[in-house]
Amino acid sequence: MEQKELFELPELDKQKTKEAVEEAFVKYRMYKYLQFDEKEASTTSPFKEVVVKASGTSDKTADTAIYNADMKEYQKRFCEKLERVVKHLPSLEQFLVEKRYMDRNAEYMTDLKMYNFVFQPPISAKFYYKLQRNAFYKIALAMNFNVEKNK
Repeated sequence: MEQKELFELPELDKQKTKEAVEEAFVKYRMYKYLQFDEKEASTTSPFKEVVVKASGTSDKTADTAIYNADMKEYQKRFCEKLERVVKHLPSLEQFLVEKRYMDRNAEYMTDLKMYNFVFQPPISAKFYYKLQRNAFYKIALAMNFNVEKNK
């Protein structure tokens, strides 16, 4: 008789994984809805004594421009990847995540409002938290936010 190897999903530390996913959504909202504040290179430098080393020079204007471009691109890619992952969730999980965590006003939304007023018809708290847990598990694995339990 042949034994099949079973594919096992990792057992996650539920609380730490939930916190990691929620932190990612805070970061998402900051990146998506707040304007990136670009650094500016100073054109004049204050007078100070500087000991010149022979190790090379740096171009502060170029460093600042590179940082600004890289940071904007990082934020854009982060948001797009998280949006792609959420779009692949089942419709109820996707609805929950988009309304509760990704909306511009998400920080003012509560779980209670979600399952009593946003879902039409309203759903039970137990079912809501099951949807949330399932969605977070999938998002954590897809985005590598998962925190595995120590064995």
